Amino acid sequence: MAAAAQRDERAAFPRRDGASTIIDIDRRRGRGAVSNLSGRYENLARFVEDDGWGSSEELPPLKTEVTEERARKIITTNDSPDLSFDRSINPYRGCEHGCIYCFARPTHAYMGLSPGLDFETRLFAKPDAAALLERELAAKGYEPRTIAMGTNTDPYQPIERQRRITRSVLEVLERTGHPLGLVTKSALVTRDIDILARMAARGLVKVALSVTTLDPKLARAMEPRAATPRRRLDAVRQLAEAGIPVTVLVAPIIPAINDMEIERILEAARQAGAREAGYVLLRLPLEISDLFRQWLAEHRPDALEHVFSLVRSTRGGKDYDSRFGLRQTGIGPYAWVVGRRFELAAARLGFNTGKLKLRTDLFQRPARIGEQLALL
Repeated sequence: MAAAAQRDERAAFPRRDGASTIIDIDRRRGRGAVSNLSGRYENLARFVEDDGWGSSEELPPLKTEVTEERARKIITTNDSPDLSFDRSINPYRGCEHGCIYCFARPTHAYMGLSPGLDFETRLFAKPDAAALLERELAAKGYEPRTIAMGTNTDPYQPIERQRRITRSVLEVLERTGHPLGLVTKSALVTRDIDILARMAARGLVKVALSVTTLDPKLARAMEPRAATPRRRLDAVRQLAEAGIPVTVLVAPIIPAINDMEIERILEAARQAGAREAGYVLLRLPLEISDLFRQWLAEHRPDALEHVFSLVRSTRGGKDYDSRFGLRQTGIGPYAWVVGRRFELAAARLGFNTGKLKLRTDLFQRPARIGEQLALL
């Protein structure tokens, strides 16, 4: 009976309204999500309810908590036709950048946590990532292909400053001559220019910087703990000057919020030294739809209905369409116009004139434990 009551309560949870799930603004200052909306696997819904004594006003600000995760393996594989890679590494779960639109938020539900504020405050770090990677690269029969980092959560989020897990992974990849594609929106990537430049000289790496907007106020609201737009463009410049191939990602393009900036972002990135460019239309899978709706209600209430109307026009009348081939770019007239604007601007500015292919022939499999090294 208790389980049935929990399911009934969950079914009755007002997902679209969500007003009773909003966390006080002083507690979540510097965060992206405005609530801890329950994840899809939780049996109970979360509500904010004062007990009449004003106790909710006494709660402390949300702090970042980091749990060490002892993973059994570090390379994740996929067979998605939408992706240009078949393997990736994520040194962290959750992301302190707090980007409200982040498509990785729903993965926190697998941990029994909220894709909302939990995703950006309750993080998991994998300290054994480099050791696991070396062991997996040493496996008999391993065939090198480009490993992607930053495809789920950002490998250069703030906790990387102290943890340095991403750097330890780069050291293994450089030592073994393994190709890497790196995606970030953090200027911290410039810390590792020494490794990245040496890898680039051997044709082993390229780096993509995501630039969502050039408006620092909008960036602060949407991506509260990510690098400012100016610092991201400066990172593009530093990487390019070091001989590291740089791509700019105009991602995500959000209807009626940043879609008017496509050309300006590409122009600024090209001037900074980026040579390739890509874009992704806003994706709102699973819990992100409600979280983004709450964010709009607080930050851009005047645009809420217009934004969702345009989003649905690109997703066959729904908030999201997960079909391969469509989820990155959408369908319909609005999506078509966005695509053509991007293509025309990219062509005019000289982006994507040649697609860099990383080398795999330099890979040297590390020795396995107990394996005798060959004598010269």
